[in-house]
Amino acid sequence: MTEANLQYIGSVTIDTALMEAADILPNEKVQIVNNNNGARFETYVIPGEKNSGTICLNGSAARQVQVGDQVIIISYAVLTDEAAHQYNPKVVFVDAKNQQTKILAEEVHGQKS
Repeated sequence: MTEANLQYIGSVTIDTALMEAADILPNEKVQIVNNNNGARFETYVIPGEKNSGTICLNGSAARQVQVGDQVIIISYAVLTDEAAHQYNPKVVFVDAKNQQTKILAEEVHGQKS
């Protein structure tokens, strides 16, 4: 988490490069999981400056995080049964500066970044 801006209407600002890597669209609903305090909440995405590493919670959600917290951002899809059987989630890993380090086309349970 690079920023928390309480004086904004709402949302999470995400580096556009990370949005593209994860196939997250502007205004898409996401769930945020804070690994530091266990908080889970939903908001929507607004694009941030490309390659900036920005992950900024805005509005009331900013009270759920501290700068430096490690978060997981989850997006969901509604799929037909057929599409769901063929779908592989993307897991985007980042370094300490929120720069992409790798992308997995599937989630391997128990694997750490």
